[in-house]
Amino acid sequence: MTKRRGLLIILSSPSGAGKSTLARRLRAWDQNIALSISATTRAPRPGEIDGADYHFIDDASFKAMVAAGGMLEHAHVFGHFYGSPSDPVQRAIDAGRDVLFDIDWQGAQQIRNSSLGPHTLSIFLLPPSISELRRRLENRAQDDDGVIARRMQKSWDEISHWDGYDFVLVNDDLDQTEARLKTIVEATRLRRLQQPDLTDHVRNLHAEFEET
Repeated sequence: MTKRRGLLIILSSPSGAGKSTLARRLRAWDQNIALSISATTRAPRPGEIDGADYHFIDDASFKAMVAAGGMLEHAHVFGHFYGSPSDPVQRAIDAGRDVLFDIDWQGAQQIRNSSLGPHTLSIFLLPPSISELRRRLENRAQDDDGVIARRMQKSWDEISHWDGYDFVLVNDDLDQTEARLKTIVEATRLRRLQQPDLTDHVRNLHAEFEET
């Protein structure tokens, strides 16, 4: 059995399409899948733990990491920087662990264009309809009408980038979507690029064949 190189699994979707739920189910299915922990320059919120929820760093340290190529992706949002440090991701995939990213299309694009892009699996989740998307946001009972309206307005921009992903799933049934997601991950793990020992294995087969 050959060793496997890990994947960078990107899940993106408009808010309410089921991304967070499917991310939790994917990690419950395979606890060897690590969740990428972002770095941010904002202050910790009550209950947040440094190194578990985020890596909390100052502006100067964040900018230094970006300048040194230490961020796979980064963005400036509402006055603060957010980004995905590259070193822990590199260590994880070298050890054969997959890393899950819950990010938007801009972050996904940056990762695909990074040095680790060839090991990326990107999946976009679509809602079955806009009315269903609104219903899910309303049923969560987490946001007021104004926030829901802003999320709905932003959803169109996010959906418009669906064709930049390797796979697109319409999440009309959560269990079926979960099953399809697992199938995609399992199949992508078998790509030649993810199996670094295959070349030596084939070379050994050739040598064995010539000896017979």
